[in-house]
Amino acid sequence: MKTKAAVLHGPHQPFEIMELDLDPPKAGEVLVKFAAAGLCHSDLHLVDGDMTPRFPIVGGHEGSGVVEEVGPGVTRVKPGDHIVCSFIPSCGRCRYCSTGRQNLCEMGATILQGNLPDGTFRFHHGKTDIGGMCMLGVFSERATVSEYSVVKIDDWLPLDSAALVGCGVPTGWATANYAGGVRAGDSVVIYGIGGVGINAVQGARHAGAKDVVVVDPVQFKRDEAMRFGATHAFATAKEAAVKVDELTWGKGADQALITVGVVDEDVVKAAFQVIGKGGTMVITSIVDARKTTIQLSAGILTLYEKTIKGTLFGSANPQYDIVRLLRLYDAGQLKLDELITTRYSLEEVNQGFQDMRDGKLIRGMIIFD
Repeated sequence: MKTKAAVLHGPHQPFEIMELDLDPPKAGEVLVKFAAAGLCHSDLHLVDGDMTPRFPIVGGHEGSGVVEEVGPGVTRVKPGDHIVCSFIPSCGRCRYCSTGRQNLCEMGATILQGNLPDGTFRFHHGKTDIGGMCMLGVFSERATVSEYSVVKIDDWLPLDSAALVGCGVPTGWATANYAGGVRAGDSVVIYGIGGVGINAVQGARHAGAKDVVVVDPVQFKRDEAMRFGATHAFATAKEAAVKVDELTWGKGADQALITVGVVDEDVVKAAFQVIGKGGTMVITSIVDARKTTIQLSAGILTLYEKTIKGTLFGSANPQYDIVRLLRLYDAGQLKLDELITTRYSLEEVNQGFQDMRDGKLIRGMIIFD
């Protein structure tokens, strides 16, 4: 089978639209025809060299579509089912899945290599094997993926909005609710309002936070944050810290959630300082793993009993929380449609990422024919 896809051949290069050969599903695999794919900053990290996958690779890890074919032994879905792809696979059996930490499933250890669980590839160009971002590669008309990477959803839901719950929405929402442990009456500071940060705002409001203070240098994003439930918005961390001190009578925030595009020492220091005694700082953002970006006072950490926490997927469970969030959306309690700033064709993928760099998007969406 042939499929048109956006392929990245190396860092600091644009995506190239190519026609690839696609293998049919083997045992435990699913062939998906995609309807929509979200533009996530994690794919931009591949372009910028902040994450180093095996190249060449089909981009995209936030997609929705319809199952066209299943391989032997597949039980989670059948042809005709509507699905959302989870960038974190969950096998349900490994040490982490079996102890309630499905976001750390051992199947996810090779997601940047682009191969499926058996170590082989389904995308090819001539004699070259081409990987799929996060074992997926949703910047393609079709892909063959592991059944561990798909979640069946209700077929009456719009597939473009549903695609968003494959990564950005649950990551942000759960960063507040699970990793951050936001509770009713808390004061929360969120650094960075993109596809993850805007949903951390939704998550904090859903949890009942009294104050949801956001920090982003882009006016458009601050305005959007207020529309999604933030109580205060500032261009700088310094301005936000002054307001938090006022709101909490000098006690500091309960949580600081870092959801910027690329985490650095300055935002880490600001977040650590803004939380009070017993406060929690959560880092959801990605940075080059070879860089050291946390250097803080161990004395303050101990004496104030502060917590520094990293989280993947907001510590959510893909198989449970993707469906749960879509049911909240269906009930009118979660905004998804409003997250989509601009829709693009597959051929416009590079323009979409440029718009992301320019601060014009909350979420860009590729729509397939």
